[in-house]
Amino acid sequence: MSDRITIENAEGTWVVRAGGAVIGESTDALMLHEDGYSDVVYFPRSDIAMAFLDTSDKTTTCPHKGQASYFSIVTKSVTLNDAAWSYEDPKDDVKQIAGHVAFQHEDLAVERV
Repeated sequence: MSDRITIENAEGTWVVRAGGAVIGESTDALMLHEDGYSDVVYFPRSDIAMAFLDTSDKTTTCPHKGQASYFSIVTKSVTLNDAAWSYEDPKDDVKQIAGHVAFQHEDLAVERV
């Protein structure tokens, strides 16, 4: 594992909500800690209602994690552009986040319940 990134099981049950809809709920989420950044919860894709997520054209590259693909979240009341991302083929040090999706947007809630 990288000296600047650690990953652990996120204790408890975690949910992500957008536009009043529960997009996902998991007891198998991961918590990624990266020096200089806020902690990020990664949800297994199997625990996400992927029908709410539309693939975006946006990609970014992290020198420690690899290339991220983004999704927009579409609900009845709102579309949140580029509000979710995943690393389809993460670097070896962070392979645990493969098959997981993370979320961040001002109109989105990720919380432990």
